[in-house]
Amino acid sequence: MSKIVTKPRRRAGVLLEDKSRARTLYQKLRRLYPDARCALEHRNAFELLVATILSAQCTDERVNKVTPGLFRKGGTPQAMARLDPKTLETLIHSTGFFRNKAKSIRGASTAIVDDFGGDVPKTMEALLTLPGVARKTANVVLGNAFNKNVGVVVDTHVGRLARRLGLTTETDPVKVEKDLMTLFSPRTWTMLAHLLISHGRKVCNARRPDCEACQLKSLCPKLGVG
Repeated sequence: MSKIVTKPRRRAGVLLEDKSRARTLYQKLRRLYPDARCALEHRNAFELLVATILSAQCTDERVNKVTPGLFRKGGTPQAMARLDPKTLETLIHSTGFFRNKAKSIRGASTAIVDDFGGDVPKTMEALLTLPGVARKTANVVLGNAFNKNVGVVVDTHVGRLARRLGLTTETDPVKVEKDLMTLFSPRTWTMLAHLLISHGRKVCNARRPDCEACQLKSLCPKLGVG
């Protein structure tokens, strides 16, 4: 009887046979960036939640310059909910989209006080009920403030590297996240985002990726690299 040859099966755009390569990629990234961590400076879950909302369409460096002054006036959900809207907008103006961000921050703070007794909720379902909070923000808070690997943070760096490294063919962040969750062990999900972001900033940037110097090049198909 002749052997039937089948094509590799795909699930949500990911080759099922790629798990071994993904594991090797993770191990190499871990060695390359042993100090990788959340770049948003924070002292607790609430500060991280606010900083993450501010980081939309803004650099982490800019957010870190803004938050010390912001948290002096609104360092708790109660204080932030009471903060005058115009004062809040002025404090966060340089992060861009400040009116929408101020509305989200005040809304989330009020909901935390009214619905969760003043404590930032610790589940994905509860976090998603807060104004201005989607999966990315919830994953940041759960992974970095509560050490819960519920999902993978997918920002522009993570999405770009996931596609270039052949870990996904998707462009929608939620679908990219699903593919990464399929390939990588749950215990790595929070750190995976930090590692990919570090590599995206230092080597595999959007416009001029340094493929020759990249220590992942033997594992990388360089998809989407001109």
